[in-house]
Amino acid sequence: MLTYPQIDPVLIAIGPLKIHWYGLMYLVGFAGVWVLGQKRAAQPWSPIKPEAIEDLVTYGAMGVILGGRIGYILFYNFNEFLSNPLILFKIWQGGMSFHGGMLGVFIAMWIFGKKQGCTMLQLTDIIAPLAPIGLGAGRIGNFVNSELWGRPTDVPWAMVFPNGGPLARHPSQLYEAFLEGAVLFVILWVYTSKPRPTMGATGLALFIYGCFRFFVEFFRMPDAHLGYLALDWVTMGQILSTPMIIIGSALFYFAYNKSIPNK
Repeated sequence: MLTYPQIDPVLIAIGPLKIHWYGLMYLVGFAGVWVLGQKRAAQPWSPIKPEAIEDLVTYGAMGVILGGRIGYILFYNFNEFLSNPLILFKIWQGGMSFHGGMLGVFIAMWIFGKKQGCTMLQLTDIIAPLAPIGLGAGRIGNFVNSELWGRPTDVPWAMVFPNGGPLARHPSQLYEAFLEGAVLFVILWVYTSKPRPTMGATGLALFIYGCFRFFVEFFRMPDAHLGYLALDWVTMGQILSTPMIIIGSALFYFAYNKSIPNK
């Protein structure tokens, strides 16, 4: 068994001002999109110019934050929301959903695309290979916060998390950081290193992320208030990832076959 590194979730505290590692991870993700997005936008096949990347990141950040919070409430805490709608605004209590954030980004790119004269899928093709930077950083933030830990196990690399009780558990946050962050980034960055048909990168990203997330859910503890939703193993994360796998497969197929209208 490995020893869990005792890392203070608060990176810097100056009086009442506190900067958390988790918040820093968001900044890492947005900075990665801004820096690498300018490189991709400079390519001749890009639908937008490098100077538009700053606005793209702003729209994307709003989509991630608003969509992530609303998605968490709708997907994971809807019953409590019905009894107390104000919990939507209690962001200091935590609660963000990747799937909600993803939907928020799609809506943001649809709005931004209207301003830029390009389609949503053209913009998500630019974002797709950059998003894993934020995904991987976010999972490291989860690890530092000792949250979203894995199921009990006796594997040699198991850890006892401060908030996870006395049992040794899978460090599932690190599994996700590796798969959804490092591996997904390499695959998508290599794939998009030359011109690809519209929606190819978006479809591939949705498919691979959906598969990785579905797989890691077998090692990750489900939310305590939801538990397993079917067959004593199906989790909300797997249910939400299944449409990603299906839609991603369809987009990738149509990208190389008969095109569907871009939205």
